[in-house]
Amino acid sequence: MVFSPSSGYPTHRPRRLRSHPRLRDLVREQRLTVDDLIYPMFVYHGKNVRREIASMPGQYQYSLDRLGDAVAEIAELGIPSVLLFGIPEHKDATGSAASHDSGIVQDAIRLIKKQSPELHVITDVCFCEYTDHGHCGPLTDRSGRLDVDNDATLPLLAEQSVSHAQAGADMIAPSGMMDGMVQAIRAGLDGAGFTHIPILAYAAKFASAYYGPFREAAESAPSFGDRRSYQMDPANGDEALREVALDLAEGADLVMVKPALAYLDIVRRVKDSFGVPVAAYNVSGEYAMVKAAAAKGWIDERRIVLETLTGFKRAGADMILTYHAPDVARWLRNG
Repeated sequence: MVFSPSSGYPTHRPRRLRSHPRLRDLVREQRLTVDDLIYPMFVYHGKNVRREIASMPGQYQYSLDRLGDAVAEIAELGIPSVLLFGIPEHKDATGSAASHDSGIVQDAIRLIKKQSPELHVITDVCFCEYTDHGHCGPLTDRSGRLDVDNDATLPLLAEQSVSHAQAGADMIAPSGMMDGMVQAIRAGLDGAGFTHIPILAYAAKFASAYYGPFREAAESAPSFGDRRSYQMDPANGDEALREVALDLAEGADLVMVKPALAYLDIVRRVKDSFGVPVAAYNVSGEYAMVKAAAAKGWIDERRIVLETLTGFKRAGADMILTYHAPDVARWLRNG
């Protein structure tokens, strides 16, 4: 309320609280910290691979023998958690390499847990990086149109999740947007004795153009069509809430909204509606646009990134998956 001088009350002047940098710190409503960050990483088959991703400057595909140095840096920066994506040497129609005990992600989990046991390891559970067609599960013919076979994918997701847990994963994050995937994974984990492993569901994952650079990073572009038959229509908000409700009912412990930047209304609605921990994924296209503009000198990269991630928190995100994580950790450390 603004009071006028004639009423006998002093006029409220919001600028008084902005007059000194330390006072601005004291009244700040949201604080971005390194503890909010999850860093996605790409683990690649072979040896001596540290390959920069052209559309994501500063991000790399790492072979296992080069992963250790990157993990050590993440741990030293105080980033609490990583999300692993694997790119195997061999792909097939069902993505069978995703569940091998000696698979690329499984071996990466063991390496990280041996070298930096304090790091919290989350694994992406899907098949798009492992199938030779680039879709998120085995295919079926629907009247002459190939599509992912939802129900045939569910036991495979459970099998992949259990293999990750056996290797030492701390959290499972299914991303394929298959109906019933959380229930199938929860049952698989519980049946294998991993009742303590939480599930971070990609509950509201939209069929977004912001994923373009990720397809290069994970070598997971579909060989035909797109993923709009299982990822959400960007125009739908009410549907996102129904998806979140279903995943929570099936046993999800945390939920994710992906992408973040164009979907902050969804982040806010999910937080207000359910009150559960919410993750926002600052995806590859969002990262690439900032990097491209910064390289041209058109924006202040540090200020843009910190402002954007703070906006995610203001919208209700409790944690942020972002490729900017190492830079953000350094910026926050240096003040």
